[in-house]
Order: sequence, then structure tokens, then C-alpha cells
Amino acid sequence: METLKNILAVMPTYNERENVKKIIPEILETDQRVSILVVDDGSPDGTGNIVNEIKSSEPRVHLLEREKKLGLGTAYVAGFKYALEHDFDAVIEIDADLSHNPKDIPRLIKRAEDGAHFVIGSRYVSGVNVVNWPLRRLLLSYFASFYARKVTGMPFRDLTAGFALIRREVLEAINLDNIRSNGYAFQIEVKYFAWKCGFRLIECPIVFTERVRGDSKMNKRIVIEAITMVWKLRFGMHSGLKR
Repeated sequence: METLKNILAVMPTYNERENVKKIIPEILETDQRVSILVVDDGSPDGTGNIVNEIKSSEPRVHLLEREKKLGLGTAYVAGFKYALEHDFDAVIEIDADLSHNPKDIPRLIKRAEDGAHFVIGSRYVSGVNVVNWPLRRLLLSYFASFYARKVTGMPFRDLTAGFALIRREVLEAINLDNIRSNGYAFQIEVKYFAWKCGFRLIECPIVFTERVRGDSKMNKRIVIEAITMVWKLRFGMHSGLKR
């Protein structure tokens, strides 16, 4: 498979002022081919201002500012479209809260260049590799992936993983305008459509560490969305594939 020449790390943010100061330099240090697009949902804490300061001296940093909080799924869709419009070979999904270790990025890139179209940074493919999560949150995440796997038929252990590398051809095959999920169900939905297209998805083990700064965006609405979305996928109630 072709070597990746330019890669865009897409990072949705909402009130991540302190975290972006630390994570952006760490991502840039991993590989010279990696640029960053921060998709900020009008953070009242001034996250966008911090990113603008960084990008003024770093050409590999880009910012897409949105007027209000529109959600994770639409942020990633906006980032994916930006990557396609600007001729990036692949995107990396990564959280801004340092729960995903930027040092794992070269491992994701290598697995993609070894033949994968979609590399999942997996917390559960080699046991349970999660640090500092309360037991309730860990069980919710683990059984959400188990539930999604059983309903959809996908064989992957970490279907809600938010750390991944996706090649351009996968994004081109998916109808991004028809992605319905906006919370963590978005991760399941994108993996499902990539899998249905016949792309090669593999899981690369990572260690997930709970955030130190800021607040989690998890809520009941996000959980309910994930519960219902997998059945819609199973019964073909909507399609995210291009005809």
C-alpha cells in the first residue's frame, strides 16, 4: 500500500484551553507529515484563541471555528471534508484531552502503510488497557462495544474507539452528509460503513488514560443515541455509502 505523504490529525474541541497547549506540540513532534486541524465549537474558555496563537508560528496547525457547540460527529465530518478538500492522504481522529497518547501515532501510521485502510487505536484488543477510569465508566464503554459488535456483526473489540487513522479512500467512499450520529455512536457508524465497503480495518493496541484537565462530554443522550443507532445500521434504516 502507498506511503502516506500528508496526514491530518482532526481534533474536536470544546473548552480544552489548557489541553491544546500541551497536545498540539506533542502531535507535531511525532511525524513531520502530520498536520493538525482543530475544530472548535465556540469554546467560551478561549480555546480557539490559544490555537490561533500557536498557528501564527506553526504552518502545520489549522483551525476551523464554529459559532456554537454542534457536537463530536459534525466536528469530525467537517474535519474529514477539510482533509479531502486539501488533498490529505489520511486523517487521524484524536481527542484533545490527552487520553490518547500522541506517541502512538507512528504506530497507527505504520499499520496503515503495512496494508490497513482503517486503523483503530483499540483499548480492548489485548485485554483492557484503560487507566484511571471509574469502574462504572469502564463497564459502560466495554459493554457498549460488546453490544455494538453483537448487533452489527462487526468483529472488532473497540467499536467506540475515538483514536484512529483513516485513509482517504475510505472517506471518499462514505457519504459524509448522511452520517447521522453526533456523539460516540459516530465512531460506530463510521467503522460500520467502512467495513461494509470492504475496506481492511485492523485494531492496534493502545493505552487510554483518563483526562486530567477539563470535563468529560459524556451524557445520557449520547448513550441512548448509541443504543438505537446500532439497530438502525443492522436493519439498513439509513445508508452512509455512496451509490
